[in-house]
Amino acid sequence: MSIFSPNLAVKSVLELSRERLTELGLDALLLDVDCTLKEYRSEDVLPEVRDWIDELRAAGVGLCLVSNGLGKRIGRLAEKLDLPYIAAACKPLPFGLRSAVRKMDFDRTRTAMVGDQLFADILAAHLAGIFSILVEPISPEQEPWFTRAKRPLERGLAGGRGET
Repeated sequence: MSIFSPNLAVKSVLELSRERLTELGLDALLLDVDCTLKEYRSEDVLPEVRDWIDELRAAGVGLCLVSNGLGKRIGRLAEKLDLPYIAAACKPLPFGLRSAVRKMDFDRTRTAMVGDQLFADILAAHLAGIFSILVEPISPEQEPWFTRAKRPLERGLAGGRGET
């Protein structure tokens, strides 16, 4: 498997039910924010994503936001969702993911990073030794130019997207 290949690829986080996570041997998720849980320019997640978060939390799944976004903006969303967070995570470097696993006392072998970017989320997961789940980006046309510029190369590499 390439360091850029996710362990699992799904269309949306909504496909990651408690049952599916149990089948995968996972009980904690590190969640990217922009284009994974919400549109890039939105201040909040969609109601169905909020319901998904609430269902996983009620089922005992550990959750933590891990974003390259700045602290104030990510902190406001984390507060709305009542979730812990690591901002300015510097993905693809693994340090933010490792910090989240330690902070939350998650078992690294039972934790997955969920995100929409191969060169940030998936690479960071592999470097941190964490299971990786790639989701299709939500409204990628809203992303900054430097993220949109990487998308064609990511699509080319995503030929081996992992199991679905």
